[in-house]
Amino acid sequence: MSLVKIQGERWFPLENSFQSEMPSLWGNWYCDSEIGKLHAVLLRRPGKEIETVTQTNFSQFRWKAPMNVEKARAEHDKLADVYRSHGVNVHYVEEVHADRPNSLFMRDQVFMTPEGAIVCRLGISARRGEERFAAKALGELGVPIIKTINGEGIFDGACGMWIDRETVLIGTGSRANKSGAAQVEAELRNLGVKYIVPFEIPYGHAHLDGLINIADRKIAALFPWQVPYDVVKVLLERDFTIIEATNTDEIKTNACVNFVALEPGKVVMPANCPEMRAKLEDAGVTVIEVDVTEILKGWGAIHCMTAFLNRDPV
Repeated sequence: MSLVKIQGERWFPLENSFQSEMPSLWGNWYCDSEIGKLHAVLLRRPGKEIETVTQTNFSQFRWKAPMNVEKARAEHDKLADVYRSHGVNVHYVEEVHADRPNSLFMRDQVFMTPEGAIVCRLGISARRGEERFAAKALGELGVPIIKTINGEGIFDGACGMWIDRETVLIGTGSRANKSGAAQVEAELRNLGVKYIVPFEIPYGHAHLDGLINIADRKIAALFPWQVPYDVVKVLLERDFTIIEATNTDEIKTNACVNFVALEPGKVVMPANCPEMRAKLEDAGVTVIEVDVTEILKGWGAIHCMTAFLNRDPV
């Protein structure tokens, strides 16, 4: 009669944190601010999908007008060149739905965190499904996807904004509902975020980055008439200098606060915003301009086009 020896488990799990293992197992993917030195971004160069927008259907995509296709691509290429010239690795979403011309606005599809990407669920039907191809590109790069907004939730990535490692603005409105915001908040708190600052996005606006942005460690630019008092109070309590964008044509037409910080105190911003540029430079911020006149016809600019994948911690 033989005896059966039952070995059973004789090991214990490795309890290293996810973040400590990311560089070796996944790669260098991190974001906890709007201003840490930028190392990698995800873009979508406008493809054939923007050719489907015409004089008769542009409004269904929430555009101002059809774009000149070649000019839009040239503007996008110029922005990518600026990123590369500052040491930023530019990655692209290569595949999209043929009828989703807003796919170039990558910020709305991805909200990056210190441990990976939150893949969003876009608010308007004309964009729903873009997220699939953002997720595909992230997977191919090796960027961890820590959450996909699901259930009844909707959340565009531009409805979230890092203030510092412990503080995040979460906007709700036409592009982010309470369910979507709650899902994002739960993930952020799991990552150690202590302060979630609610921002009710006014009727007529889609995202935070049309109203507020961070230019340096302690410098914020914002549209004072439509940013809630409680949001500004949080910034002042953290010793921020507030730069007020008061030229309504610059903020509404030329997207003067829709810039991207390349590093603390250096931003790439839309051209044709001389008042805002002067205010930023007076505050010690270095400004690089890129003309995005054609792309603005889609109601988006530089920040809208850019999904951050890796920034230095701040």
